[in-house]
Amino acid sequence: MSSCSYRKNKFPDESAAAINTISVIIDDQLWSGEVGDSIRNKFASPVLGLPQEEPLFSINQYPVKLFEGYSTDSRNIIIIKKDIENKFEIKENEFASPQNAIHISGKTAFEILEILETHTPEIIQKMRTTEITQEQKTFKDSLLNTKKIQKKFGVDLIIPKKYDYVMRRKNFIWLKSEITGGNTSIIIYEIPWKSIRPKYAVKDIIQTRDSIGNRFIHGSDKGTVMVTEEAYSPYFSKINLAGDKTFETKGTWQMKNDFMSGPFINYAIFDKQNKRILVLEGFCYAPSKEKRDLMFELEAIIKSIKIKK
Repeated sequence: MSSCSYRKNKFPDESAAAINTISVIIDDQLWSGEVGDSIRNKFASPVLGLPQEEPLFSINQYPVKLFEGYSTDSRNIIIIKKDIENKFEIKENEFASPQNAIHISGKTAFEILEILETHTPEIIQKMRTTEITQEQKTFKDSLLNTKKIQKKFGVDLIIPKKYDYVMRRKNFIWLKSEITGGNTSIIIYEIPWKSIRPKYAVKDIIQTRDSIGNRFIHGSDKGTVMVTEEAYSPYFSKINLAGDKTFETKGTWQMKNDFMSGPFINYAIFDKQNKRILVLEGFCYAPSKEKRDLMFELEAIIKSIKIKK
């Protein structure tokens, strides 16, 4: 009892967990049955837009009796157990900071499954927001000077110093970071206000990014340019970014007349005040690596944007 009391009263430790991981605290019997299957299907489902299947979150399972200890410093914890009442609760910074501790209990496995079905979208959104913020914090120890971006586009971005400016044109900037066996890139450009029609958004976004690839993003051999992979339909959604309506598109790119390819994530921001569409895109080339966390870093960089008013 004294140990529990001490734990509650002390300031939560800073979480040092790996990015995009979840600790699931659940007894083996539930984990091996339908409840465990539901958790794996929902939280380890494939990330949209990647060329190979990679899980949305990496999951580590611990029996309830092992809960106290190294599993409690995870940023994301789901605690599931059978109990005399049905309960769903999200507690922030309960055992570490930052942290989301999701408490789910039900009288039967079926009732636990119903709670999971109802609240999974909310849980995933909460966890991804926390992970994006945490990823952005890791950049701040060594930041790139972004005055060139500020001057050209009137925006602030948090970008790690490992990125270099590799191309600057009138309405276009390309930044790249070299990694073992490949690279990650961010491109920024602006297009006229009516360039993307809401009714034909995906078509217009793909045509725009292909025209940008044709103009600026070339391979080492003549005639090799970046285009959108036609074999896979891109994933499209509407979000809000920097206070403006934004179209988010995820898909796969390839180098025409070459063998290079990889994933991309594209954000078309309808900057109403400046009557323009500002496009930020991240893409990577890493044929021998898993790409989930590489693309997550690019997403975190782009989502740090602040448009100067």
